[in-house]
Amino acid sequence: MATTPAAAFQVLVNGVRSWNIPPEPLPSELLLIGEATFPVMVNNEGCVVIAASSFGQGRLVVVAHEEYLIHAPLAPFLVNVVSWLCPSPEASTGVNPSLESLVKLLQDAGVKARVQLEPGESMGVYCTNAYDDSMTEKLIQFVKRGGGLLIGGHAQSWVEKHGSDKVLSEFPGNRVTSVAGVYFTDSSVDRRQWVVSETVPTISFHVTCGENFRQDQKQLLEGITELDLDRGGIPSYLLVHGPLAFPLGLDSSLNCFLAAARYGHGRVVLCGHESMVYESSMEKFLINAVRWLKGQQKGKVGVSPQVKALGNLLTKHNVEWTSTTLPTHDLSVYCCASLHDMNARKVEDFVAEGGGILIGSQAWYWSYDNPDSNYMTEYPSNGFLKRVGLGILIESGNKGCFPVPKPEMLNYHIRKVLPQFESMLFNNGKVLEKTWLEKLKKDISNMFQIPHNGIPIYESMHQIILKMIKQKGLPTVDKGNPISRASPQDLLTAWARELFKSGTPISLLVGDNSPLPSTESPVSIEITTDNRDSWVSTGLYLPEGRTAKVTVPENAVAAKLKVQIGCHTDDIGAASTYYRPPLMTYQYYLNETNESISWLWGGLLYILVPPNYDLGTVQVTISGAVRAPYFKLGKTSQEEWKRSLQGNPAPWGELATDNIILTVPTENLKSVKNPESLLRLWDEMMQAAAKLGAEPFPYRRPERIVADVQISSGLMHAGYPIMGLLEGVPGVIDEERIRRSGVWAPLHEVGHNFQRSPWVFYPHTVDADCNLWTIYVHEEILGISRDRAHQALRPENRKQRIKMHMDKGAPLSNWETWTALETYLQLQEAFGWDPFIQLFADYQVITKYPSDNAGKMNLWMKKFSEIVQKNLVPFFKAWGWPIQEEVTNSLASLPEWEENPMKEYVRDTSEHSSSE
Repeated sequence: MATTPAAAFQVLVNGVRSWNIPPEPLPSELLLIGEATFPVMVNNEGCVVIAASSFGQGRLVVVAHEEYLIHAPLAPFLVNVVSWLCPSPEASTGVNPSLESLVKLLQDAGVKARVQLEPGESMGVYCTNAYDDSMTEKLIQFVKRGGGLLIGGHAQSWVEKHGSDKVLSEFPGNRVTSVAGVYFTDSSVDRRQWVVSETVPTISFHVTCGENFRQDQKQLLEGITELDLDRGGIPSYLLVHGPLAFPLGLDSSLNCFLAAARYGHGRVVLCGHESMVYESSMEKFLINAVRWLKGQQKGKVGVSPQVKALGNLLTKHNVEWTSTTLPTHDLSVYCCASLHDMNARKVEDFVAEGGGILIGSQAWYWSYDNPDSNYMTEYPSNGFLKRVGLGILIESGNKGCFPVPKPEMLNYHIRKVLPQFESMLFNNGKVLEKTWLEKLKKDISNMFQIPHNGIPIYESMHQIILKMIKQKGLPTVDKGNPISRASPQDLLTAWARELFKSGTPISLLVGDNSPLPSTESPVSIEITTDNRDSWVSTGLYLPEGRTAKVTVPENAVAAKLKVQIGCHTDDIGAASTYYRPPLMTYQYYLNETNESISWLWGGLLYILVPPNYDLGTVQVTISGAVRAPYFKLGKTSQEEWKRSLQGNPAPWGELATDNIILTVPTENLKSVKNPESLLRLWDEMMQAAAKLGAEPFPYRRPERIVADVQISSGLMHAGYPIMGLLEGVPGVIDEERIRRSGVWAPLHEVGHNFQRSPWVFYPHTVDADCNLWTIYVHEEILGISRDRAHQALRPENRKQRIKMHMDKGAPLSNWETWTALETYLQLQEAFGWDPFIQLFADYQVITKYPSDNAGKMNLWMKKFSEIVQKNLVPFFKAWGWPIQEEVTNSLASLPEWEENPMKEYVRDTSEHSSSE
């Protein structure tokens, strides 16, 4: 029995070669919002005229005009429908008297059909029109228990009498079909030549019937001028994507923290934090929300113990409520902070049949413990919420008071804006404002997190966006072709990435046009426990659009190894202009013995080894990639290096030791004539850095410096890897230049990577004590004195900084960067480097240390004083450190530091004060 939409569609159109529909009547457009719904007949604009779905144990097929149900040329299709709807071959089919002609069409095809006023218990299928509201509950229960319903009608005539604002909720047919996520609308679909699709057809993303949101929004926000989120927790932003979902609370960037939705007979209100469901500052809104959710229902309001404080607010406003842990059908509304462990389909049915859900929850904190999880499916509550067109995101918002959104802000809806974007893309529509484009980019990217395979309402979005990218082409983004943030090219680039991640074949997004030859034979990379928590370079490059194969032995499948394509890990999405795609790397878990890998933009290949790797030696084999220039100190010969640079090599390569790896463009590598000498120098510098930091050498994992056309901040920044701009490459790979002028910026970032929280005083020394490594390496290895290494360390500049600091009264707020570094330099110049090495070694064995700056500074001073056996309290007091009395007393027995260089500045300051 066909259970998936794809299989069911094939059953429904089996033998149907054309849609022989009646020539005269104009059908209504059907709106599909349920995950179980799928289109059967659409026009070339994706407007749905026939759809199918399921509810409870049963099924239904909705036809957008009742005359289609008595049109003889459609008899083969109608017979397929009844067969698919019928739960058993023996069950009969009942036909409402309004469709009497259908009985003969079915009987002539051998179907047991008869006229019957209403569905009976022994009946398998019932066929009726969409205008009788006397059988609503009977039809719903008939389907829920396992029956099949074929229903046809159109809403245009009804709307002329009752108004378009009521069609979704009050049109008789919708009172039945909406529980299964199908709605008749008042939009007509033009007659045309219809084509029978070979697969489930793509439907329109646009909805034309969202005007009724205005009345709902007005009711929910009545009497409110601002939404006060100041007292509660930090909210998550929300995704509003369903046709009948709408925003209520927005910040100035259209980020949503409060939203609602209709679904079937019921309604949902979603808050971005649980505190919003019971905080007194939200009282007016909460009462509005409960009353809107309750509608005409008579049952009590159920309040979960998670949000029990809401009960007091309800009592204050004479709303009957009861404490409960489940949304049972005797309740009209259920209020909670989570639907964790509840069956999403049962909650969906509760709402579809008229229940209301008020829920508040945030997902950003959850994401810290679940960094690799899909928040749209794995975060508790999202399993249900996505079914009604809502979602809780892992992006955190802001606390504060937010004015009720203006109408123009509420005009934004992903279902309206994506079609407008498509028109703009092809120069057929107006240019959308940047705020809307930024929001659309994020919303679509979040929608891509919803699994789409086999769910037509989501697959259609994928097909629509894929069509745009194929027609326009994947944008080229480089120095010669920069793009602006929130430009159409930016959106297409972001969506192409999400399409690829969600399973779209790379061949549909970008072709393999690279002339680079693949390796003639597979390349094996050895992984050992020495590689824990690091990237292992493979010496291979994967061109954009090309697919390679990675093979691991069976015993390594559970080791959580990954392969990473690309080394440019910085997310530059916050930049206003992009000179390369904002996200350039992609990772695959090697959780199969054979994994095919590809990536839109290609890149160098790495094996990522987790910190707890303990399998011993494992061979990872890669075939189909390209050799990249790669020199490993002690392993690669000069001849091998020269050969790797000949011909048409990969565009990026690496120079590596066990302690440092330099990743730079191949064009720059061609200038390196003696990589061995250069890398020996780098190894000496890294050994010196390790010595100062009292860290083991060789390194636990090699440091990495990666050159990039654009990075997330500054000219260079620390991390793994250290990232720097292309302009700095010569200063990293030119040995003569390094020996002559030094290499300040890279060693500054290396110093950052040695910093540890116990002895970094934020923000004072963040960019100060890291320079101890820079100075140490320059002086000990390169023979470049500190005053030559950086002009800020020239004697006259140093003296002036101290004087300025003291003239201000030595405020701690002024003790930062170069001024803070001066304190350490005075100590080093007096006592040498050994006390620092000893101090950093001591910090590695401290298990408990203060978390506040004052405590950390006093500990640092106390330990350094004990190491040098001098009372340094007067020295640090002169600098403005917050010295604690108990620490002062503990050092009182140590001899005074007679050579304290700050004495003269303290004396000068005192003399200056007395002269005044």
